[in-house]
Parts: sequence; structure tokens; C-alpha cells
Amino acid sequence: MSTSEATGESEAASGVRPRRRPRPRTVLLAALALLVAAGLLTAGTGYWAYEHYTGRVQRIPRTFPTNAPVPPPSRGGSNYLLVGIDTRSPVATTGNDAKGALWKYGDQRSDAMMLVHIPDDRSTAYVVSLPRDSWVEIPGHGRAKLNAAYSWGGPPLLIDTVQRLTAVRVDHFAVIDWNGFRKLTDAVGGVDMLMPDGERRHMNGEQALAYVGERKSLPNGDLDRAHRQQNYLRTVLEKVTASASLGDPLRLKETLDIFTDTISVDERFTDTDMRELVWEMKGVRAGDMTFMNAPVKGTGTEKGQSVVHLDAAACAELWTAFKESTMAAYLAGHRVDRLRAATN
Repeated sequence: MSTSEATGESEAASGVRPRRRPRPRTVLLAALALLVAAGLLTAGTGYWAYEHYTGRVQRIPRTFPTNAPVPPPSRGGSNYLLVGIDTRSPVATTGNDAKGALWKYGDQRSDAMMLVHIPDDRSTAYVVSLPRDSWVEIPGHGRAKLNAAYSWGGPPLLIDTVQRLTAVRVDHFAVIDWNGFRKLTDAVGGVDMLMPDGERRHMNGEQALAYVGERKSLPNGDLDRAHRQQNYLRTVLEKVTASASLGDPLRLKETLDIFTDTISVDERFTDTDMRELVWEMKGVRAGDMTFMNAPVKGTGTEKGQSVVHLDAAACAELWTAFKESTMAAYLAGHRVDRLRAATN
């Protein structure tokens, strides 16, 4: 590891400025159900658990948009839109524990959005965060912040917006709310986050929620916050796949129960699809994955709102790599805002 990789600084300065008092936010953890489960399920629980837990994952009806253009599938890979929502509901809205509506007009916002490309050889995953304040065209609503798409139209409108923005086909969708985030964090015994000074800081669910929601004190605002979310996801991946709980059937069952209690996926993501994915990715670990932000030009003001302006030309190259499944070559030839070994 190079000295620069240990600093926790991103590779590209974004110019994003903190804008308002932070609120507790959710980080996206739906990827855990897709990537971590393989390591857990092959650690001694047997096929009964493999079948049982994939079958318990909550499906979202009518996830995908209708009467909207659909990009062609990516060559040599598949794409997943993973979303964390900031909801005002006092009860769970995702997973088998859900007691509130997953979407109600104006009540939820997509606070964390990651587009993930998994190549057909299942050797890795490329995770790209889409800034929540990206100023984009939302079908039927004109230009607005990207997170407004979920607030106005739930999963179908968000998927439609992302597909039109990127020309990348979303094959599957997964979502978790902040209640699930906190519960899942506590279920794994908290996390030991690696900080820029090299120290590990232990955080429970509430503390981790504050950590991933902070942006006021961060030099690059929303983009640094996205890296915190990625850092958290990576840390949980590392902990679950390497922890002693793999040898503790009771702890393992509790963790798997939390996954299915807190995460929801699209109705097209069948049990068979999920089982094949987790089996084929059983050897993938956090260190095999690449986490980065979508390219941006900087920030600005639109209609009195502070927004993030995406770099259209740079993003087009990135999304082409998604569609052609040439992400390894793309990363070799481009300077990207990549998550390093530690983050702020």
C-alpha cells in the first residue's frame, strides 16, 4: 500500500462545500445480502440455510418503471442499483420487519445511491456512488436533485431517472432504510472504522449513523460523505467474512436473520438468481471490490438549492465501461475519485 493510499484522501478534489446542518443518514447495506451472504452460507451452515435465507428476502412489487425506455443489457455483466433511504417513518419500511410503507409521496428520500457492476466471471464488484444532490433531469418533473426522484415516484421513478442519466440498464434493485442500518450494525456487534490517522474507532448503530451522515466538517462535502458510506460498507464486509461469528452458529443465524429482516429487493430477483449469485461470488471479499464516486465538475446553485454538477463527458466514459464490462481497463486509464484504505 502506498503512503497516499493510507491517507484517506480521495484521488480527485471535488470542490464540494458543506451546506447545512447534517442529519443522521443511512448508508447503503443492501450489497451485503448479495455479496457477503456467500461467505457466511458456505462457512458451515449448510444448504438448508443457503436456501432458507435467500427465500426469506422481502420482494418489492412493481419495482421497475413501465412505459419508459429500457437500455440494452450490459455485455458480460449485470448492474444493481443499491439504495439507502432517509425516511420519516418511526417503524421499519424495508425487509421482512417492514410495518410502514416503502414509499409514500414526499415521505422518503434516497440518501445513498450506488450503481454496482458485477462482471460475468463474478471475480469482483465495481461500486459507484451517485451524489444525492446531483442536478439531473427527472422524467415528468424537469431538472431537480437526484434524490427527489425517489421522493416523487419511489423505486420506479428513481430507476427510470438513473437509466436515462447513465444509459445503463438496472438489472436489480435493493433498498434499506435507516432503521435497518442501525439494527444491522448492532447485530454484527458494531464496527471498528479505520480512520485517517490509522486508528480504529468502534461504533454502534447510532454512532455509525452519525458517522456516515456527517458532511459539514468534511472538506469535500457530499463526496467525502459518500466515501464514508463506502468505507462503512467495506468495513462490515470485512468484519462479517472474517469474524469469529462464522464459527458461532447462533451469532451467524442472528446476523442472517437481520439481513432478511432489513433488506428488500425487486420482484424480478428470484431465489434462484440470488442463490446463483451468492454461490458464484463466495470467494469475493471487500479487498477485491472497487469503490468510487461518479465524476463531478463541482457544485453550484439551482433554484436556490446547492447542487452537484456531474461531469457529463467523464461520466459517459464510465457508463460505457459499465455497459461494455471493461471497468478494469477504464480504471487503468482514468484518474478516479476512489475510496482509499481509510477515510475522513
